[in-house]
Amino acid sequence: MLDQAFGQVYTKFKLHFYKQIFSRFEDREATLTTVESFCMEVITALGEPTIAQFSHMMNLSTPNAAYKINSLVKKGYVERIRSTADKREYHLRPTQKYLDYYNISYSYLHLVMARAKKRFAPEDLARLEDMLRIVSDELMPEIPLPELKT
Repeated sequence: MLDQAFGQVYTKFKLHFYKQIFSRFEDREATLTTVESFCMEVITALGEPTIAQFSHMMNLSTPNAAYKINSLVKKGYVERIRSTADKREYHLRPTQKYLDYYNISYSYLHLVMARAKKRFAPEDLARLEDMLRIVSDELMPEIPLPELKT
């Protein structure tokens, strides 16, 4: 039963995200393709990755990843930032244009969390947070993410 309950929550978040993406196509506001939206999700989640880190996570060849990134740069959703440690390397940073786009979809998470804070006791929320950190950090080692800022 736990797997079904978790699957339902995960599915609802995905469906809400897809609904937001496709509603932008209907309104003709979207300049990102669906694949580009997924690429931007990965770049944002990785916290300013290098092109190599992005291509590795997406399981793309470096030239294919560079092609997708170039399209995102031209559309104004990502910028390349030269590494201070290695001047040959660039990091990918979402622009404010993308962050404004992303926050519309991400606002649903905030809405659900606000509802949870009203519905559950603080100690239950703290326990849920602990369990989610364990799931993320220990039980999902295949998908490394940058440290959360608290």
